[in-house]
Amino acid sequence: MKQLVLTIIGKDRPGLVEEISTTVLNHHGNWLTSNLSYLAGHFAGIVQLEVADEHLQPLQSALSELPSLDIRIECGDGEMDTNKEAERINLIITGNDRPGIVQELASVIRHKGANITQLSSKQRSAPNWGVPIFSAMATVTLPPGMNKDAVIDALENITSDLIVDVEEA
Repeated sequence: MKQLVLTIIGKDRPGLVEEISTTVLNHHGNWLTSNLSYLAGHFAGIVQLEVADEHLQPLQSALSELPSLDIRIECGDGEMDTNKEAERINLIITGNDRPGIVQELASVIRHKGANITQLSSKQRSAPNWGVPIFSAMATVTLPPGMNKDAVIDALENITSDLIVDVEEA
């Protein structure tokens, strides 16, 4: 079986996920994991599939023929989880929104030797605060021996208005 990672973007329309998933099913693919979003009138998604070698080319061709979608297909390395022993933490991050906040968070996490494996963020209004609020949920993989508090403290030291909570699994 081949592991595939699809990135998909196009103008959103009703039935789009059904159209993509039907194409995968009709070409003997198995939809494993996905993250799909509506952003500024567009559909954007990333999907992990598996498909037998003999169905790979027909599936790729069928996906490329879907109308009004830009689909990029990458072959995965076949390893579902490269480091099962690494500690993962789920962080809930909230603070005043400003340009560069995601870069600051990513930089601190990288400099601690940790890795962001999933990030979902949004800006929302906060009428009582007078400024928009940034909120994010991030899954971070820690290097062996690192205490999660070291990452949390480093993130909270970016600015006094940043709050970092750990979501218990």
